[in-house]
Amino acid sequence: MSDTAGGIDPAGQGSARGRPGSGPVLVVDFGAQYAQLIARRIREAQIYSEVVPHSTPVEEMLRRDPAAIVLSGGPSSVYEQDAPQVDETLFRSGVPVFGICYGFQAMTKALGGTVERTGTREFGRTDLSVCAAGGTLHQELPRHHPVWMSHGDSVSKAPEGFRVIAETADTPVAAFENPELGLAGVQYHPEVAHSPHGQEVLRRFLHDIAGIRPTWTTTSIVDETVAAIREQVGNARAICALSGGVDSAVAGALVNRAIGDRLTCVFVDHGLLRSGERAQVERDFVAATGARLVVVDAVRQFGDALAGVTDPEEKRKIIGREFIRTFERAARDLQTEAGQAGERIEYLVQGTLYPDVVESGGGTGTANIKSHHNVGGLPEDLQFDLVEPLRALFKDEVRKVGSELGLPETIVQRQPFPGPGLAIRVIGEVTQQRLAVLRAADAIVREELTASGLDREIWQCPVVLLADVQSVGVQGDGRTYGYPVVLRPVSSEDAMTADWTRLPYEVLERISTRVTNEVPEVNRVTLDVTSKPPGTIEWE
Repeated sequence: MSDTAGGIDPAGQGSARGRPGSGPVLVVDFGAQYAQLIARRIREAQIYSEVVPHSTPVEEMLRRDPAAIVLSGGPSSVYEQDAPQVDETLFRSGVPVFGICYGFQAMTKALGGTVERTGTREFGRTDLSVCAAGGTLHQELPRHHPVWMSHGDSVSKAPEGFRVIAETADTPVAAFENPELGLAGVQYHPEVAHSPHGQEVLRRFLHDIAGIRPTWTTTSIVDETVAAIREQVGNARAICALSGGVDSAVAGALVNRAIGDRLTCVFVDHGLLRSGERAQVERDFVAATGARLVVVDAVRQFGDALAGVTDPEEKRKIIGREFIRTFERAARDLQTEAGQAGERIEYLVQGTLYPDVVESGGGTGTANIKSHHNVGGLPEDLQFDLVEPLRALFKDEVRKVGSELGLPETIVQRQPFPGPGLAIRVIGEVTQQRLAVLRAADAIVREELTASGLDREIWQCPVVLLADVQSVGVQGDGRTYGYPVVLRPVSSEDAMTADWTRLPYEVLERISTRVTNEVPEVNRVTLDVTSKPPGTIEWE
């Protein structure tokens, strides 16, 4: 295989790489399952990135002064009639561009190279052969190393002026680059863990070919976000719906750092929390931030509303409705208090994350109230402007920001917990007795997972009470009919897909022994070994 392919000007325009823009690295999404993962990996190289749809015009991308543009993979063939294409003007703009999988092929086609359906496809682990010195992307990496492939078409000829720097047994052009123009691409997926040197390849494009300085750090995120909040809120007041989860806690802590006592956090105790969570929020969050916290006790209100209800969707609707009513009352009371001081509450703080923004179509950021609040949706006529300090961040970045802000591990590393709480982990009618049983079993499970050092290895471990089922057992030389509980330990990065976590047998044994000994109403512990899909993480 030839190591080079002609001159250096792909478009015949004498274009050259300019200085990196001051905007984000834009990840152009061609329908890839990994587009958000690419953005995460870029951020791990300490560079800010955002995902944009492939339908975004080049002029609009360039108006954002991007530091670089990454073209993602996708399910299409570049030769399909309606396949998304890349406007060749992008490559004459001077902005560094990196193509991945389909993006690599679309880049090749736009620049005059050749993409063919060779009849040989590559899916999964593939051995990559690095050519000669390996170019900037692969220099000093092993001459042969595994990468993750997923393609039917292949690049058979690189565009004019590009150096071919890697191949596989079935793909003659698996990577190419033209550092002088800031352009490069790979057929494989460097963003996935199955490409062990992939992050280094991405880093080399961003740092060495694109020339972008790695300045996206936790400290810079906090400083920039606090400054943006102060500019947005000015001298107004704000309230934060604090759930006790990491997202709302970090959002509240950021806004509190920005505007101090002009923020009031509202925590609604609906009686569906796990053991000790209300006390934890009251103690840990306030101690770490100094924020003003108003706790609304609505246990009886929610319990009465849920009486006799067994349908899971009906439970969710009731909890959402009652939360809205409770939060509205708290907001009115606080608004009255502010009015007596000659002020108004103008802003509502929410813990919206970047995946929420991408999956809802991008959003513009200023609306009345986001409809997909985590406990069922706040009303559109609740007139506050939104403050969403986390809308540029992924969950792992939120945790790092929380640590930077001094929030304790009990909050920062808290596992995801559904807004409707334990109500959707009681299969059947929700009663105070059943909630008490589930709380006791759940507390034991959490204690044992923490003691075993497994908290960071699992995404979450719902404990489910099969309240409408009784199983026969033998306890104290007598026959019993007790509740079964289900353990649902899962591993995931983003909850879109998940696999059940292989907990050590000795941990499962301790959990089962303690639950059946210490929770009299439970006589059977079972393990859910279903992945997502086909199952969901929660049972209801």
